[in-house]
Amino acid sequence: MIVKLLAHTVNADKICASAGNSCYSERPSHELMDDGEDPERILSKIVGMGHHSVVEHATFTFSVQGVSRALTHQLVRHRVASFSQQSQRYVSLKEPTYVIPETIREDPEALSVYTRMMDSIWESYRKLCDRVPAEDARYILPNGTTTNITITMNARELLHFFSLRTCNRAQREIRDMADMMLMICRDVSPVVFRNAGPPCIRGPCPEGKLSCGKPRTELKKLK
Repeated sequence: MIVKLLAHTVNADKICASAGNSCYSERPSHELMDDGEDPERILSKIVGMGHHSVVEHATFTFSVQGVSRALTHQLVRHRVASFSQQSQRYVSLKEPTYVIPETIREDPEALSVYTRMMDSIWESYRKLCDRVPAEDARYILPNGTTTNITITMNARELLHFFSLRTCNRAQREIRDMADMMLMICRDVSPVVFRNAGPPCIRGPCPEGKLSCGKPRTELKKLK
């Protein structure tokens, strides 16, 4: 898996802070940008009051490579985002390219079953591609097939995404991707994303009886 930040709102912390501050000032946000006020103090107060709309002014675009279709099926459930995914209609995948979950990789017998099935699927896929269009042959490909996807989200949706997908109860692959995205976001916008992550790093777990019982305390150190 490779996660790269393609573009982001420069000075996101200051922009979001000045936008929020302008709601309570006679002055416009462009004047408030350079008045010396601490973005952390402003955002902590405004976002702490529940006014999360101010962080929608910052957007982030990621390139993600080598993840499974199982991951992207979960990812596109996040509605307030834009996605561009590698097409299986126009890109033929003649060589086996798939993700192996850690639980399978760690079990020799399970790994043998998994790889044998994948080899069989790709053999059938190649044969089908010789007889029918790739867009029809792709119906045989599994959820584990790798893909590339470009993701754009604003900071508010990213905070929601991180709250759900960095949780220990999220599937391992998408959790690993979310962790990588969170570290990148904290590097370029430390104020907005300082407390980002699963609910357990900010307070009690909301999962009740479904809680994993293992708060992700290490995420608090990614500052």
